[in-house]
Amino acid sequence: MRESGYTRVLLKLSGEYLAGAKEQGVDFEAVKTLAAEVKECQSLGVQFGIVVGGGNFWRGKSISQMDRARADYVGMLATAMNATVLYDIFLGLGVSVKLQMVVSMPDIAESYVRDKAVKYLNHGAAVIFGGGTGSPYFSTDTAAALKAIDIGADVIFKATHSADGVYDKDPAQFPEATRYNSLKFNEVFQNNLEIMDLAAVALCVKHRIPVLVFGVKDPKNITRAVRGQGVGTLINV
Repeated sequence: MRESGYTRVLLKLSGEYLAGAKEQGVDFEAVKTLAAEVKECQSLGVQFGIVVGGGNFWRGKSISQMDRARADYVGMLATAMNATVLYDIFLGLGVSVKLQMVVSMPDIAESYVRDKAVKYLNHGAAVIFGGGTGSPYFSTDTAAALKAIDIGADVIFKATHSADGVYDKDPAQFPEATRYNSLKFNEVFQNNLEIMDLAAVALCVKHRIPVLVFGVKDPKNITRAVRGQGVGTLINV
């Protein structure tokens, strides 16, 4: 039984998650396991919009030899690559899914149209959004926040490839670090907790969209989150 009350979720995946243990490229088995979890959640009546990063192929802000805007455009192409891979794997596992690109790629996917995306979601299909925000200088965290607002998501699931939630200090360096079960957005600002970039956090605050941060090394955490089983850290206004 689903107890969380979430009907429509925006799932934010990092490019690093897609790489798995490889650190670069795509770990197809890891993505297949994740796709199976999304399919399970769909059977519970949950609708998924999905935004994926591109860090397994490209991290534009670290490329000092390039113009920042052009580096970010390359990053958008990396997210489009990952979105297309996700789409193919989801289809292969029988997941009901659609692919939309924020940047125009008519031979690969349809362009993002909000009304179409919402229609697909209402009919039970997951919708994967590629291309980031479509503009340089913004991260895929901001893309996730914008899409969550646009499709009327109940929550953003920020699925991380490392930590299993938000801690008061880096758990990799401080074994005594404590994980928060819940936080307010103002506490995120006050304690300089880097859960998302500031533009994304500001959008979530303004539009009152909660963010659930949890680890996805165990993809079953997605189903646990949908079932309201207390994974990760829930951040709210």
